[in-house]
Amino acid sequence: MNPVLSRWATPSITGLFVVSLVSGIAIFFGVGRAYFTGMHEWLSMVLVVPFVLHLWKNWRPFLAYLKRPPMAVASALSLAAALAFVVPAVVSPSGPPPERALVQLLPSRTVAQVAPLFGHSGETLGAALSAGGLTVASVDDTLDKVAKASGATTSKVLSVALAAKK
Repeated sequence: MNPVLSRWATPSITGLFVVSLVSGIAIFFGVGRAYFTGMHEWLSMVLVVPFVLHLWKNWRPFLAYLKRPPMAVASALSLAAALAFVVPAVVSPSGPPPERALVQLLPSRTVAQVAPLFGHSGETLGAALSAGGLTVASVDDTLDKVAKASGATTSKVLSVALAAKK
């Protein structure tokens, strides 16, 4: 293995693991989900690279661990813990979390229908969306139609609506 890669594999795992640990705890307790979720997901994916390098660097000791009972027990317990979450979801899928399902309904609703969610009438929300640079032909247009007419995403439409919330 390249000495530079060898020297940086374990410290990189340590740093990225600490980031993953802290962000995972924050997400678990609902603190700062808006910025911790993306960080946690992406940097956990980046963690794979130094992990593979670390395994490569320490392959022989790793093989020795595999031959010992603690590694088998720890692996079995980890698998059992993972299955405790996966099996119920596979056996009786419940769909997306309710808050996600609710948000997924919004693009198919009209400006007039969602206006009360933002403290507006259909007309005042339509005006706020227009003031935000979006094209609203009618308050009977769906948010998806407003997004397409504006060359924007429904997320952009919802962001403008949230910014105009009373």
